[in-house]
Amino acid sequence: MPESHMRADLGEDGDRVEELGIWVYLEMIISHLGFRILYFRADLYSMRMDSLPDAIVPDILSHLNNARDVAACKCVSKRWKESLPYLRSLHFPRNSFDSHSGSDNPDTIVWKMLSMIARLDSPSKLDCISAAKNLESLTLWGVLMVNPPKWDVFKSLQSLKIVGARLDGPAFSAALGACPNLTNLVLFGCEGVRSVTIELPYLEHCELEFGGLGDCSLSLTCPKIEHLKVQGCTWIRVHETTCLRNLSIASNAGRVYMVDFGKLSALEFLSMRGDQWCWDAICKMLEWSSEVKHLYMEVRFTGDSETHLPFPKVDFVEFFHSHPKLQNFDIHGGMFASLCQKNSLKNVEPGFVSPCLEEVVVQVRSTLNAEQKMSTLESLLKYGKNLKTMVISTRQMKRSHSSKDDFFDEIRRLRFLSRKIVRIE
Repeated sequence: MPESHMRADLGEDGDRVEELGIWVYLEMIISHLGFRILYFRADLYSMRMDSLPDAIVPDILSHLNNARDVAACKCVSKRWKESLPYLRSLHFPRNSFDSHSGSDNPDTIVWKMLSMIARLDSPSKLDCISAAKNLESLTLWGVLMVNPPKWDVFKSLQSLKIVGARLDGPAFSAALGACPNLTNLVLFGCEGVRSVTIELPYLEHCELEFGGLGDCSLSLTCPKIEHLKVQGCTWIRVHETTCLRNLSIASNAGRVYMVDFGKLSALEFLSMRGDQWCWDAICKMLEWSSEVKHLYMEVRFTGDSETHLPFPKVDFVEFFHSHPKLQNFDIHGGMFASLCQKNSLKNVEPGFVSPCLEEVVVQVRSTLNAEQKMSTLESLLKYGKNLKTMVISTRQMKRSHSSKDDFFDEIRRLRFLSRKIVRIE
């Protein structure tokens, strides 16, 4: 629509527009109906323009780049004029000064506009936190940390929590460098980082949840770490794990390729979850966690590439020999199927038991190899001398499998024989 028509339409419907208020103008801006129509009724709407929330005006104007539109919007209100420094770019068309009749020459006009846009660097809200030198706990929500914050050292800060942030690796490292005495660190729903290095000598509790593709790498050096929860990392290396008691690793989006922990002598709880893990990473975690008391395993597939592979065979007897202190055992899907190997139960040595096993939770996803799965469930009851509870979950079992009814009959028989222990979900 030609500009003259837009002006006429606006003039004819002026009363209607006035009733709708400033939001009509905001819709015009967002839908790109033209910025030039705004200043024709600026004398009527300047007060309404000033009533817009602080964050909206600079964000809208930051998308302007035509010099004529910028000059027009500058006249709308004082706040719009003060938002000029937020412009991202400025374009002067070739015919910008064809009809110019003012006293200033074009070069002077261009320089004035540029001098308005070029502003001095002012402290960000993150930088201002440094004024609170005695902080003990700090929570940041939805921050954008792409540049290192200008912080002094927070000697008293013990707890740092960052939620829903966009982070840059060097900027985040600089922020941690200003918090040398942290004992608690939580990152929840943070994106942007590809590689994270954390070196905090007093850190005890750490939860890291990274969004995105799950391809982040983590290096952690915290000699006093006791509780560690990691999600969204494909490479994980943790040094000095002598105090680590609780460990949880998950990767819902990507794959866990490599883990490096060393001997986990103090570990009591281990959780491994995710869509796909490299089998070598699973084997290493099971080897290092021989002293674990509570083991949670919910990994659907293995494989080093995008191709999903089933789990290799796991010897039942060898597994429980390697984890003699195991008390609570949660095993799901493919991991349970890999443990159901008939050959490993043929020649069980006399006196074999799992002496500490008290609670087992099994999630069955398929009735494939139903005989072997029933044999494994019976073996858990037989060799778990102190077993108090066995929960068999079939909520995610495929409905269409023809042998499902027979498998349920066997499970119900098992529950009938051990009704004080077995429970079906």
